[in-house]
Amino acid sequence: MTAPTPRRAVLVAALAVATAATAATVSGGSASAAAPSAPRGPARTVDNRFWHSYEHWRAGIHQGTTAVDGARPGLEIGAAVGRTEYADPHTGRKSTWEYATWTSPVHRSTVPATEAIASWNARTPAGTWIQVELRGTYTDGAATPWYVMGRWASGERDIRRTSVDGQTDGRSTVWTDTLAVDAPASGLRIADWRLRLTLYRTPGADRGPTVWLAGAMVSDVPDRFTVPAAAPSGRAHELKVPRYSQETHTGRYPQYDNGGEAWCSPTSSQMIIEFWGGRASASALNWVDPKFSDPQVCHAARSTYDAAYKGCGNWPFNAAYAATYRGLAGVVTRLGSLTELETLVRAGIPAITSQSFLPGELTGAGYGTAGHLMTVVGFTAAGDVVANDPNSPDNPSVRRVYERREWENIWLRTKRYDANGKVRSGTGGVCYVYCPARPSPNQLRALQALGLV
Repeated sequence: MTAPTPRRAVLVAALAVATAATAATVSGGSASAAAPSAPRGPARTVDNRFWHSYEHWRAGIHQGTTAVDGARPGLEIGAAVGRTEYADPHTGRKSTWEYATWTSPVHRSTVPATEAIASWNARTPAGTWIQVELRGTYTDGAATPWYVMGRWASGERDIRRTSVDGQTDGRSTVWTDTLAVDAPASGLRIADWRLRLTLYRTPGADRGPTVWLAGAMVSDVPDRFTVPAAAPSGRAHELKVPRYSQETHTGRYPQYDNGGEAWCSPTSSQMIIEFWGGRASASALNWVDPKFSDPQVCHAARSTYDAAYKGCGNWPFNAAYAATYRGLAGVVTRLGSLTELETLVRAGIPAITSQSFLPGELTGAGYGTAGHLMTVVGFTAAGDVVANDPNSPDNPSVRRVYERREWENIWLRTKRYDANGKVRSGTGGVCYVYCPARPSPNQLRALQALGLV
C-alpha cells in the first residue's frame, strides 16, 4: 500500500483551518489559449504557463545565461556571473559552484490562484545542477519572497535532490512542491508570478546544465467533497502501457522512501516512460541487486527521491525524471473533469493521477490511502476508468477497472473525511502528463482542445 504523505496532510490541515468552505504541455502556453473545440463545462480553475522555445528563452532577464537553438531549444550558461558555496544539508559537503541566472517574464494568470506548482525539464551532467524559484504578486499588490521550488540534479554525485522546508512569509507557504496561500477564505490570491532559474556548474567547466522547459501551473479549485459528473464519451479506448507493481519491491532499498510499498509515483512514472520507449541503460542500473526484478523501478525511485521530504512522491521531481529520457517532456497540472482525461487518452497520451480515499470508497481497490498515484490507460464503453494501479500484488494484476463515478469523485474532490471523521484533503485533479517533446498533430490537437497549449 502507498504510504501516507505527511507533508500534504500538514498542508490540508492548514487549509482546513483557514477556510470554511489543475499538463501542462510539452509545448507550453496558457490555459487562456483554449481551442474552440475544448470540452464544455465550468469555467477553468487552472492556468498553465511554460517556457520552452528558443524565442521563450531569449526573453526574460539573462545574467550569464544564453538561449540555444536546435531540435530541442534550451537555456544554458554562456558566461558565469559569480561563484557561491553550497553546503548540502543532506550530506554536509561544502562545494564551490559558478552560476548564471535567468528570470522569466511576468506571467499574469488567467486564474487568480491559491496554489502554484512548478515544473522543469533539464539535462544535468556530472558537475551541474539547477535551482528553480517562483515569486508571485498577491492581489493586494504585495510580492511574495523568492520561494525555492526545488534544487535538482538527475544524479546524486554532486548534490542531493531536495525541496526546501520552512519557507513562508506569513501569507503563503511552500509545502514541499506546492506553494499555497495560507488563508484562501480571506480572498487573497496570487495574481501573477515569474520564475528564476539558477544554473550551477563546477568552476572553470566548459558546459553546464541545459534547461529545456520551465514554468508552473497555478489553480483555484473550489472546496468540494463531491464533483459534478461528466458524461462518458461512449467509446472504449485502452492504451498498451507496461504494467509494474510497486508491491513486488516491498522492502527493497528502504533508504528511498522505506521501500517499494511507497513507490506508487516512480512506479507509475516508469510505466509511462516505457510506453514512450524510454529505457534505462545497463550502466544506470548496475547498482541494483541483480536478484531484483524490474530494476528500472528501483532506479526510478532513486531518481525521484527528495532528500528533504524523504520520499519519492515529489510531483515535479517525477516529471523532471521522465524528461531525462530522450525526446520526452513532463509536467504537473490539474485537469477539471474525466472528459478532459478521456481527451488525452483518446489521443494516445496516458496520464498519472493523484487521489486519496477510504477503504470502500473505490470498489475493487481493496485498500485505502492518504495519497496514491496510478496510471490511467483507458476507458470502457460505459466510461469506467481503466487504470494501471501499482498497488497490486504483482505485475499481471496491475490492470484494474474502476467505477467511473467513484473514481471521478476521489480524484477531483478537494476535501474528504478520514476514518475518524476529520476533514482531510483531496488533490483536486492533480495529474502528471508525459509525452513527446515534439507531439504528433493528433496529440497536439488534444492538448490544445483542453486549453493546455
